[in-house]
Amino acid sequence: MQVSVEATEGLERKLKVAIPAEQIDTEVNNRISSTAKKIRLDGFRPGKVPRKVVKQRFGDSVRAEVLSELANQSFQKAVMQEELRPVGQPSIEPTNNAEGEAFEFVATFEVYPEVTLADCSEIKVEKLTAEIGDSDIQEMIDKLLDQQATWEVVERAAANGDQVNIDFAGTKDGEAFEGGSAEGTELELGSKRMIEGFEAGLEGAKAGKEVVLNLNFPDDYHAEDLKGAAVEFKVTVNSVSEKKLPEMDEAFFAKFDVAGGLDDFKANVKDNMTGQLADAIERHTKQQVMDGLFDNNQVDLPAAMVADEVNALRQQSLSQFGAAAENFDMSLLPDTLFEEQARKRVALGVILSEAVEHFEIKPDRDKLMAFIDDLASSYDDPEEVKKHYKSDDNRMQQVQLMLVEKTVVEKVLEVAQVTDKASSYDEVVQSAQAGAN
Repeated sequence: MQVSVEATEGLERKLKVAIPAEQIDTEVNNRISSTAKKIRLDGFRPGKVPRKVVKQRFGDSVRAEVLSELANQSFQKAVMQEELRPVGQPSIEPTNNAEGEAFEFVATFEVYPEVTLADCSEIKVEKLTAEIGDSDIQEMIDKLLDQQATWEVVERAAANGDQVNIDFAGTKDGEAFEGGSAEGTELELGSKRMIEGFEAGLEGAKAGKEVVLNLNFPDDYHAEDLKGAAVEFKVTVNSVSEKKLPEMDEAFFAKFDVAGGLDDFKANVKDNMTGQLADAIERHTKQQVMDGLFDNNQVDLPAAMVADEVNALRQQSLSQFGAAAENFDMSLLPDTLFEEQARKRVALGVILSEAVEHFEIKPDRDKLMAFIDDLASSYDDPEEVKKHYKSDDNRMQQVQLMLVEKTVVEKVLEVAQVTDKASSYDEVVQSAQAGAN
């Protein structure tokens, strides 16, 4: 087998391969002989069909099958011989397919990019710090109370913060428009669910009253025909309800698995907030390290890897639609919607692989088991969570990847330019959430 490699543009390579005619003829003859022993043809006894007849009938298809298999086998041997790391499937084009001569073809493919990790001491990381004060704890308790609140119908005018049950019908230029009407809708005034002016316009209304609202849709509204449009809503208020917060008693505390009084409940809330704060700080720090690695290391990206990642992100988005995904208009999810994110994820994957080599990070089962223990500790049933991971090889690989990323972050932080920034609990949590989006 003769092999030559040509670098064309970027990561593309052309591999020229020639397979000797003798090798092809030998394999073709062997298969024809094997076929002759098995084939059944009218006029011949089983296993007694002459090779000449078999070759006349099936020779071309057998040869095509042999060439296809030998091309794939030769490609694999050639990339190993030339120490290449192909990405995706090669495009194989025959250049000489004449019978009795060497079979020559050109395989065009991309190779895995090579990158030398840039100096990590150039990476700047701003590490957020925060203390959890009494006001933070009280704010969290207020949120928990609000989540457990109930609504009680009242015989008075609606005010901001109340919930109204309404029927409404919207018109534009006297004509109803799509999505502009509903019956029996529950709406909390001040929630900003509706366009500006809708909720405020219902303040002061009582049950049984009809309110006419003349409003304008915002200029950046998602529906093209309603952008900036003047519309009229006729709204009938069916009922007005006010929010009733639960009593902070044993029954309320029990909903959060707290057996005790107010002090025990506050201690439990603080413990949970402390865990959330530590997690948010870690996620925010990791995001900055990843951004630093991405910005400091330029990587040529194989188109095949980017395309695969785009498809993965599209499928991930589709999964959010559940059963409705079957009828989803795929034109609403074009490649361009995911390309930037896909390119960053692929680049980071390449950079992280190099970082693993650079920092000489090796698999360590004890560390992996300790990492799983730590992951499971935040759940109600840690042992069940551990079984969930350990019972599936794919899940174990995912956890291993998480541990590798964590280790890379730790190694980078040892040499990066790290500064602390005092923040509030809410700022830290919001920064971590913004980085994840």
